[in-house]
Amino acid sequence: MAHIHRPRREQKSLRRGLTRFEARLPSSVDGIGFHAQITATVHTEPPYPQSADELAAAIRATLRKAAADVSKECDPADLATTRDVCGRHLAGRRLLPTTPPVAFDAKAEIDLLPDDQAAVNALLAALRRQATADAVRRQQTGSLARELADPAAVLTRWLDQQPDRWGSPPETKAIKEIATVFAQYRPERERTVDHAALELIRDFLASFQDPPQKRMVYEVLAAGMHHAHRPDHAARAEALLDEHEPADAPESGV
Repeated sequence: MAHIHRPRREQKSLRRGLTRFEARLPSSVDGIGFHAQITATVHTEPPYPQSADELAAAIRATLRKAAADVSKECDPADLATTRDVCGRHLAGRRLLPTTPPVAFDAKAEIDLLPDDQAAVNALLAALRRQATADAVRRQQTGSLARELADPAAVLTRWLDQQPDRWGSPPETKAIKEIATVFAQYRPERERTVDHAALELIRDFLASFQDPPQKRMVYEVLAAGMHHAHRPDHAARAEALLDEHEPADAPESGV
């Protein structure tokens, strides 16, 4: 009878060692970690190749490492995602490399201890302050750049700063160069390859001052769009040709 009940005792002892055992898991932020309570389920029937205590210790070590491997990429401010990611990872069945192998999977309850939660709150508050300061700075920079893209605004600013030098303003060339620099400013969201391409096309079109030349460029552009099977774009390019039609010559005698 004792021999019959021994496997049950092993299973019960193993279950105790694998129920809600604790783990300290790293997060993507140094110094802040997750608190996990992991419960493993063994799917291999006894007899086991090791004692229940040895087997439980090996499974706990395996699961702690498995959980840490994914939690270290998780944001401590996003517990919901951390729980999903770790839950999916631990739910997969694993084999302990014993002879014979022991199969198991697990589930986890993940939270932040009070000190870690306080650290997350402090970090979020600091990030919000920094984000606000950055947004204000970007807004001020953009506003200043739009204003000073006009040479007249550059001169006005200079005169405001140098009120006693009305008789010796900077050279027109220098003022225009400064305005050109500000005109080239683009917010970060516009610093993409597509925006750079638009700037290139705009500069290219602006390099043709003669109306017949501009008309030729738009004709080539429309032809290229037709060739690329973009008839709607080609039609819009052809519509722009009307803007470059030479003005009708005045009738004689008028």
